[in-house]
Parts: sequence; C-alpha cells; structure tokens
Amino acid sequence: MGKGVMTTRPSSVPPVAATGRATMIALIALTFSTGLIDAVSYISLGHVFAANMTGNIVLLGFAVGGATGLSAARSGASLLAFMAGALFGGMINVRHSGWTQMRLLKRAIVIEAVLLLMAASFAASAGTKSEISPSLAYELIVLMALAMGVRNAVVRKLAVPDLTTTVLTLTVTGIASDSSLAGGANPRWRSRVTAVITMFAGAAAGAMFLRYGVFVPLGASSLLLFAVLAWIFVMGPENAQLGSERA
Repeated sequence: MGKGVMTTRPSSVPPVAATGRATMIALIALTFSTGLIDAVSYISLGHVFAANMTGNIVLLGFAVGGATGLSAARSGASLLAFMAGALFGGMINVRHSGWTQMRLLKRAIVIEAVLLLMAASFAASAGTKSEISPSLAYELIVLMALAMGVRNAVVRKLAVPDLTTTVLTLTVTGIASDSSLAGGANPRWRSRVTAVITMFAGAAAGAMFLRYGVFVPLGASSLLLFAVLAWIFVMGPENAQLGSERA
C-alpha cells in the first residue's frame, strides 16, 4: 500500500499564537481600559469591581460578612453579568474556532467597545457628574461586567503570556520570581512591566477622569477601543499577524 498524504482541515486547526505586533498593542490597550473600568466601578458604583473578579469575590465575601460600605447585591450582579459575558465569549470561541486569533480579538473588542459606549451614554444621560442613582448603577455595572466577561473569555483563548489584560498577580509574581535576583533569566520582563505600568496608568487616568463625570472614563475607554480597531484595519490582516514576542 502507498503512503497517503495527510491533509488538514482549517476548521479543526487552532489559531496560531497571537503574538503579532497588532495583537500585543491591542492587549496593552485593553489593559489600560481595565484600569479605566475598575476606577469607575470601584470609586463611583459602590466599591465593586467589573473587571477584576478576584477582588470582586473578596468584596462580596466582605459584604456577606457584614462589612459596612459594601453591597453584596452589586458585587453579585457584577459577578453574574461577568459570567454571562464569559459564556457568550466562550460561544464565540467555539463557534468560530477556525478564525485567526486576531479576528477573534477584533470581535471581542467590537462587543466591548459597543457595551462601554452604551454605558457612557446612559451615564451621560443622567445629567450629573457624580451622583448615580441605584438603578443606573446596576445598569452600568451589568454593561461593564458583560463587556469584561466577553473580553476575558477571548483573551484567555489567545493565551498570550503575562497579558491577560485584567489580572496582574501572576505577572507581578513572575517579575520577582524569574528575576536575576532569584537566579532567573528575566523572561518577558518588558511585557510584564508594561502590563503593570499600563494598568496603573489606566486606573490613575480613570480616577482623574471621574472628576468630570462617570461618563468620561467610560467614553474614553470605548473611544480607545474603536481607535485600536481602526488602527488594526489600517494595518491590514497581513501586518496584523506579523511579529513575535521578544520581550
């Protein structure tokens, strides 16, 4: 019998590693957006996290335990909305498993940008800079947590090391445990440090933007994501997949 030629089916092949230049820049932009979003949710919406579910679950536990100034209902709403968004993001991953990782990421960014734009519009329509009614607070929490859930599901699928866009615990751990002081080789130290600085900058910017109204950081986050989409479109699909993680 002759040796057959193996063929591959595009639909069954997982997307290539998302380490292109456009992908890295998009993930960094999303990391900055996380700082903006959690600044809004924590400072203005009753000490709730919409992106950082580790912190949100801890705050939920504090609230259930009777700590003052926290809301179990708001933290619970954020958690449930995040999970619903992650469910939808998982469905996107499964139904479009043959897509390139850049295409998956663009879909997630579009959904997030639209949801954040809706949140910014609702906040702006309230006509107040700082006073948020309970009903509006829940609307904003749900919209932001939905957006973060979709994004996290897709970014998790990309599996780019140290650029989860919402969680820095392992990134900070890696900076220290893989450092030359610990006998390590400092792998990916540039991307790790960039992720930490970027989220810090986003949180600081979000806190400053809140002086002008809740809608400002929400609108800024949405505009940032639309700008990233426009930049990727201008680059074209070929350039979007070029490059490699050298940090």
